[in-house]
Amino acid sequence: MTPQVHVSPHPLVNHKMALLRDQRTDPKKFRELVREISVLLTYEATADLATERLSITTPLGQSDERKLAERVGLVPILRAGLGMVEGVWSIMPNAEVWHIGLRRDEQTLEPIEYYARLPVSPTVDVCLVLDPMLATGGSAAAAVGILREWGAKRIKFVGIIASSEGIHHFSEAHPDVPLFLAAVDQHLNDAGLIVPGLGDAGDRLFGTG
Repeated sequence: MTPQVHVSPHPLVNHKMALLRDQRTDPKKFRELVREISVLLTYEATADLATERLSITTPLGQSDERKLAERVGLVPILRAGLGMVEGVWSIMPNAEVWHIGLRRDEQTLEPIEYYARLPVSPTVDVCLVLDPMLATGGSAAAAVGILREWGAKRIKFVGIIASSEGIHHFSEAHPDVPLFLAAVDQHLNDAGLIVPGLGDAGDRLFGTG
């Protein structure tokens, strides 16, 4: 594993992952687990955000505290990335949210862009690309490429499960972009799905499988 790949060792993440992978988990519970895991992973992904001093008044006196000094943008890859936004937003309610739509060609497994909604120029200091599954790595790499062309300087990827192949592809394209994950699985099947994985994350989130 490269230094840029961070797989959470947290027991709560491991516990929730067991429930998330289970084929018996219904869409409502699946969405709850994705939100909860997203919060835990984002906690780790944002550990290096810059802060600045802030003096506040408590009921008993003055206290020197710190607040975020960097603006954060969330970039879910449609559609499955939408399932992660609410969890991340719950701990960073001032984060801006933009969307990038990429679908995978079923024959070539290459990403095809069909939607990108971004301001004219970057309005944040750090972008968190959100997608539950890093399978071939093509969509995530393409999304980061779009953000770089737009002018984003600091980008991180937050996902739930990645394949070894996906990590290799992504890291070759963007070796300086860190990945924060809950698990790494070893291979893809012929359809480009992660094995053992959890199936199609979008279908399980939205009940369309």
